[in-house]
Amino acid sequence: MAEYFLTGIVIIFSVVFFIGGVFVKYIIDKKSSNNALSKANSIINEAEKKAGEIKKEAILSVKTEVIRLKEIADEEIRAHKQELNQLGKRLSIKEDNIEKRISLIERKENDFMRRERILAQSEKAVVEKEKIADEKLKERILELEKVSGMTSLEAKNTLINSITEEAKHESAKAIKRIEDDTKETADRKAKEIIAMAIQRYAGDYVAEKSISLVQLPSDDMKGRIIGREGRNIRALESATGVDLIIDETPEAVILSSFNPIKREIARLSLERLIVDGRIHPARIEEVVGKVEEELNRTMKEAGEQATFDIGIHGIHPELLKLLGRLKYRTSYSQNVYNHSVEVAFLCGIMASELNINVKQAKRSGLLHDIGKAVDHEVEGSHAIIGADLAKKFGESPKVVHAIAAHHFDEEPNSVLAVLVSAADALSAARPGARKEMFETYVKRLEGLESIANSFSGVAKSYVIQAGREIRVIVQSQKITDEDSVMLSKDIAKKVESTLQYPGQIKVTVIRETRATEFAR
Repeated sequence: MAEYFLTGIVIIFSVVFFIGGVFVKYIIDKKSSNNALSKANSIINEAEKKAGEIKKEAILSVKTEVIRLKEIADEEIRAHKQELNQLGKRLSIKEDNIEKRISLIERKENDFMRRERILAQSEKAVVEKEKIADEKLKERILELEKVSGMTSLEAKNTLINSITEEAKHESAKAIKRIEDDTKETADRKAKEIIAMAIQRYAGDYVAEKSISLVQLPSDDMKGRIIGREGRNIRALESATGVDLIIDETPEAVILSSFNPIKREIARLSLERLIVDGRIHPARIEEVVGKVEEELNRTMKEAGEQATFDIGIHGIHPELLKLLGRLKYRTSYSQNVYNHSVEVAFLCGIMASELNINVKQAKRSGLLHDIGKAVDHEVEGSHAIIGADLAKKFGESPKVVHAIAAHHFDEEPNSVLAVLVSAADALSAARPGARKEMFETYVKRLEGLESIANSFSGVAKSYVIQAGREIRVIVQSQKITDEDSVMLSKDIAKKVESTLQYPGQIKVTVIRETRATEFAR
């Protein structure tokens, strides 16, 4: 019981102490809340004081800013007023100037109107005077027509014709004077260069002919060439591509082919077979093969020899072979290989006199007829074919153009092209260089004479120097000295457009006046 009693006492005291602690805490909390309230009131009062001060300062700064902005606005307004005043002054000045100009324009308009009235009156007077002048002119024209016996249209045509004839005479005189001045220097210089080139070129010229006849030791050899049942001659024709003509010609066999290379192979093969004596199909094929190889080497060596003699190098081997083939090609009985070498030398000599590239001139001259080596295989002019070959095998554009233009298949646009054309004509046109068919020669002479005789005022015409010059004698009553100049040019132009001929043709017009009297 005592333990329960103590426990109760402890519990009672614990409850009392708890209640006391709660009471004490309540008293303390109440005091602290009163203190906080007083502090909050003091803070609020201070904040209100500061807010009032800030408000006053803000109001003061706003008033200050308003005053400042008002001053700036007043300043800008004053500036705009000044500008407006200046603009007003300028406008007033311009208005004054406009009024002055308007008054000036009005005065000018009055002057123009006055002048128009004066011009109108003058125009009327001029029209009246023109009418009077026209009437007088018509009267004078009628009087002149009566006196002259011609109408005004006839007189006009007569005057036009006389002026035209006078202009022609004057132009002919000017042309003749210019030609005389240029010929004094150009012809002399050209003749000097050409003469020097011919004199300095010392190469012998041999007009080789294509060999088409093979001599036999005896007529018995014909039978061996024909062979049993013609097998030998068929084998030879098949291997060479040449026709063998065995007729009654004593101790000779004729070779017929348009290809000079094939004809040469056949000639050499047949000569070797005749010397060897063994003539049968197998031997024929063997000999023909060896001759072809030897001829190819010979042609290449000929091309190399030509470049060595002329002094040029760097030509493509294929061009050298084609150049060697020209050794067996003729043109109007002139050997094309020798002709090419000669043209190369002439080009080099004339180029040195004209101070242009000598090597390039020689190269162009040597290759100018290279197209003739294959012209039977390719369609087209040999000049264009040769230019294409030169271009294909790396020749320069100037050389290619000179080859293409040496017969005017292209228009020459360089001194080199004209030089090659001149050297080609010089080599081909000199006496004995070429031969022509008689019929072609006669036709050309007849064509030249007919062209010259077709012009009015021509009395006679004569073709001389193997058709390279035509001399025209005119009637002195119809053709004047000035007209003869124009006539020579007209004849030359018609010859150029009508005929085909190698080289050039000189046209000479001769006019003479004869006076005859008899002594009695």
